[in-house]
Amino acid sequence: MSKKDFLRQIIDEHLEQGVYGNRVVTRFPPEPNGYLHIGHAKSIFINFGIAADYSGGICHLRMDDSDPTKESYEYVESIKRDVKWLGFDWGDKLFFASDYFEKLYEYAEFLIKKGKAYVCSLSEEEIRQYRGTVTQPGKPSPYRERTVEENLDLFRKMRAGEFKDGEHVLRAKIDMANPNMKMRDPLLYRIRHVEHYRQGNEWCIYPLYDFTHCLSDSLERITHSICTLEFENNRELYDWILEECEVEKPSPHQYEFARLNLNYAIMSKRKCLELVEKKYVNGWDDPRMPTISGLRRRGVTPEAIKNFCESIGIAKANSVVDYAQFEHYIRDDLNTKVPRVLCVLQPLKVVIENYPEGKTEMLDASYYPHDVPLTGSRPLPFSREIYIEKDDFMEDPPKGFYRLCPGGEVRLRHAYIIKCEQVIKDEKGEVVELKCTYDPSTKSGQDNSGKKVKGTIHWVSAAHAGNVEVRLYDRLFKIEMPENMDTDLNEDSLKILSNCYIEPSALKAPAGSRFQFERLGYFYLDPVEYEQGKVVFNRIVTLRDSWSKILKKQGE
Repeated sequence: MSKKDFLRQIIDEHLEQGVYGNRVVTRFPPEPNGYLHIGHAKSIFINFGIAADYSGGICHLRMDDSDPTKESYEYVESIKRDVKWLGFDWGDKLFFASDYFEKLYEYAEFLIKKGKAYVCSLSEEEIRQYRGTVTQPGKPSPYRERTVEENLDLFRKMRAGEFKDGEHVLRAKIDMANPNMKMRDPLLYRIRHVEHYRQGNEWCIYPLYDFTHCLSDSLERITHSICTLEFENNRELYDWILEECEVEKPSPHQYEFARLNLNYAIMSKRKCLELVEKKYVNGWDDPRMPTISGLRRRGVTPEAIKNFCESIGIAKANSVVDYAQFEHYIRDDLNTKVPRVLCVLQPLKVVIENYPEGKTEMLDASYYPHDVPLTGSRPLPFSREIYIEKDDFMEDPPKGFYRLCPGGEVRLRHAYIIKCEQVIKDEKGEVVELKCTYDPSTKSGQDNSGKKVKGTIHWVSAAHAGNVEVRLYDRLFKIEMPENMDTDLNEDSLKILSNCYIEPSALKAPAGSRFQFERLGYFYLDPVEYEQGKVVFNRIVTLRDSWSKILKKQGE
C-alpha cells in the first residue's frame, strides 16, 4: 500500500480521535469569475477524491459568489460542467455563498455588538497606508473607537444604501501590530452598488472572502477546509472569525497544500481573462488555454489530467512542474486507447505507374499495434494515385534519410514497397508529383520477396481520402515563466492546415473521436466545429517531446 499524503494522514487521526465523529466533509469552493484551469483540477481531485476515499465522505460544490462585479451564471455553468467532466457528482450538495448573505450579515452585527468589528471611514488608499509594512506595525484607524451603537447605526445605513461606494467599510478589530498583516484589522464588508447575478439589487454591501469563506464552511459543517498555500497566512484570520462568531463546535479547520504550477503556462483566472478579452485566444475553450474547457476542446482526457495530478502528489512546498511531464501523461493515456489511422498533412501526389488504372484494393489494416491490448482493423483503400507527405521526399537526401528519393525505395504502411522513378516539377521548380512503381510481391503481411528497406511512410489513396482541416496546437507561450502577454506568446502556437487528406474510416467517426495519426501525433475530432458542419482535427499532443530538442538547439 502506498504511503498516504499528509492530508489523509490528518483525517485518519481525526477519525481515530473522533474529532468530528465519523464525518469527513470537504468542499470545492471556486469563485464564478472565470473558467477553471488545470490548477483547479488538482484541487477538485483532492477534495472530491478525499471524500470518496472515506465511507460516508461528502464533498460540497460551493460557488464563492460574494463579488458581484465579476461573477455570472456563465461561469457557474462552466464550473459545473468541468467538475462533472472530470468525473465527480456533488449530488444535492451544490451551494452558493450568496445564499448565506443574511446569516453573514447577522454574524457581522454580532461582532460589532461584541466590540470586535467597527465601521471605518478611511479611504482605500488611507487604509493601505495605515496598515504598515512587514517590518513596521500599522497604526489604528481614527474611527477604531467608535461606540457599538454608532457602528451598528452606520452598518445598518450601509446596508440600506445610504452611502456611496468606498465611503465606509466594516473592519475586524484585532491588532494593528500583528506580525501577520492579514490580522491588522482586515476588511469584512464593503459597499458595492452593483447588481448581483443571483440576488439582484437586494444587497449593496458584500462580505469579503475571508469573512465569507470560513463562515460558509461552518454553516455547511465542513470538517476539513483544504486550500492552496497562498491562503496560509489567512488561516489565523479564518480561526479568529470562527472563534469570535462563536460558531458551533467542532469548527472546521483550514489545511494548505502546494498549488499546481506549470511552466510555459499561466495559472491565473485573471490572466486567462486577459487573454480572452484581448483576443490573444479564441475564447475560454481555445485548445491552447490551460482551462479545463480548453483542454477538453483540445482532446485531452480527464484520465490523463487525473494521472498527471496524482503523479505530482500533495506537497507542502510550492514548485514548478515541467509541461513535458503533463504531455507525457497525455500520451501515456492515449497510447493504449486510440486507434491508429493514416492522414497526410502536406500532400505530395504519387502516381504508381505499374498499378492498374481504376483498380482499388482493400487492405486489412490494424487499428492498434501489437503492444496495445485492443484489437480491430479496417479496410484501407489502395489505388494507383496516392498522397504522401512532402517531407517524406527529398531530391538530394542527406546521409541517414530513409524515406523516398529519386531511385530510392520505401515501404508504404500496410501496403507495398514503391520506388521513385521520376520527379515532376512546376514552372517554379517545386516538386508537385512523383512517378513511382510498386513491387506486388511486397504486400505487407504477405511479403516473401526478401526485399529490405529501412523506411516506412504513411499515405492515403487520392480517390478515397477525405479533405479535412487540421489544427496543430502547441504551447501558448515560448517563455518558461511567462509574464508579458505581448512578448512571451508563442507565435507558432497554432498552425492551420486546410488541405489535409485522411483515410475514409476516420471520416465515419463521431465527433469527439480521438486518433493517433501515424507518425504525426494524437488528434481529436473537434465537436464544436463538427456541429457547424466542419470536419476539423485538433492536435492533442505530438508523438514525442519536441520541445526538449528545440531548447537544446537554442542553448547551443
